[in-house]
Amino acid sequence: MQDYIRAILSARVYDVAIESPLDPMPRLAQRLGAAVRLKREDLQPVFSFKLRGAYNKMSGLSREALDRGVICASAGNHAQGVALAAQKLGVKATIVMPRTTPDIKVQAVRSRGGRVVLHGESFDEAYGHARQIEAEKGQTFIHPYDDPDVIAGQGTVGMEILRQHPDPIDAVFVPIGGGGLAAGIAVFVKFLRPEVKVFGVEPDDAASMAEAMAAGSRVILNQVGLFADGVAVRQAGEETFRLCKGLLDGVIRVSTDEICAAVKDIFEDTRAIAEPSGAVSLAGLKAYVEQGRGTGGALVAINSGANMNFDRLRHIAERAEIGEKREALLAVTIPEKPGSYRRFIQLLGKRAITEFNYRYADPERAEIFVGVQLDAGGEEKRAILAMLGEHGYPVLDMSDNELAKLHVRYMVGGKTRGMDGERIFRFQFPERPGALLKFLTSLSEGWNISLFHYRNHGADYGRVLAGIQVPEGEHGQLQRRLDDLGYPYWEETDNPAYTAFLGGGDA
Repeated sequence: MQDYIRAILSARVYDVAIESPLDPMPRLAQRLGAAVRLKREDLQPVFSFKLRGAYNKMSGLSREALDRGVICASAGNHAQGVALAAQKLGVKATIVMPRTTPDIKVQAVRSRGGRVVLHGESFDEAYGHARQIEAEKGQTFIHPYDDPDVIAGQGTVGMEILRQHPDPIDAVFVPIGGGGLAAGIAVFVKFLRPEVKVFGVEPDDAASMAEAMAAGSRVILNQVGLFADGVAVRQAGEETFRLCKGLLDGVIRVSTDEICAAVKDIFEDTRAIAEPSGAVSLAGLKAYVEQGRGTGGALVAINSGANMNFDRLRHIAERAEIGEKREALLAVTIPEKPGSYRRFIQLLGKRAITEFNYRYADPERAEIFVGVQLDAGGEEKRAILAMLGEHGYPVLDMSDNELAKLHVRYMVGGKTRGMDGERIFRFQFPERPGALLKFLTSLSEGWNISLFHYRNHGADYGRVLAGIQVPEGEHGQLQRRLDDLGYPYWEETDNPAYTAFLGGGDA
């Protein structure tokens, strides 16, 4: 350990890296009742901590080795660190990246002069190809995590944390892919302040270090999830496992939804957008607090990176509320008769409805997919489930059902036979509490709602697609009701999208 301490103290990282700030997170701290600090490695020149270890390794190579060029395998962040270090040192760098790497990371490497080779669908496939090129061309391989010089470079993050926060620290939470950052931080923190706990954090679907710790030796996962691509590693490093096994206080596993919620937490407190692997450690910190652990000292999480494709935000925004336990997704059975929807919405009281999907399928009962905003997390959800049951509504909790969250919510609907008199309308109304109930209240008790689709997407205006069965003689009455409602609306009964996929067939 003393060798590592000396290596960390003398690491040559500040030729390219900054001492990143340790920022407070006041909003999250208030919610958790704990002092939360965020180590901002997303502010590095390559928006990730990885340049520390890459430059520390490369700056120690001989001129002869540098002249032959360097090569690495990376899902993106280590690649950018190697590319920047090579640019700084004036050497050629070949970067092998999985084809699944976000384009923003690929373009960032190329912009720094790195030669990118896209190979395989995972880090492990890219790694094998890079090793093959290394053997063929005699280039020096820069390992992303399993190298003492790389580990020492990453360990400077731990050195900075202890210098920046001399007051009591309860625990430091570190994302783990191969384990280089966790090993480096744990070495330094445990040497200087052994009372401070250090936890690794991994996604449920890429928990190579957690599995290794449980087995007592390194294991190879059959496959890993790619959502948090920066930590999607099938096998922990040999040296990193040796260090983490002896120094970490544990490895916390978190779900995709919890990671999405942590991305949102970081944004709300810092206005920074972390990549999923950058938010993993904060998700672990939150899980630690929810378990009732902590001694009152500060809790520190590492925001390890901010290299994320913009389109991934769609998925994160969709899942963050569930990950924060601020939304419940429910499948509810209600009577198929006029006024049922209004009575159901009234029963939910002033709670905001985030989603309401339904398509007529049975003359006796309606199966609706409904989202409800929560203010008190799981306790409030349990109260809602109990209340609905007491009022005779069969209900299933879909909040943790992957099939429901990924697919079924978008597939509620389809063609229905015998839909006489169905008219289809799009509505737009201000996104505020009570607007949905106002819409339902405006309809006649005698009209049946045969289709309903609404999802709160965070915009100023909510958008609803509704099917209403209205006898031909009451079309004028419907028109007057809709005009009196005061919301913009458009009739879509003749829209080919409706007739092709939703329109009623023959009775």
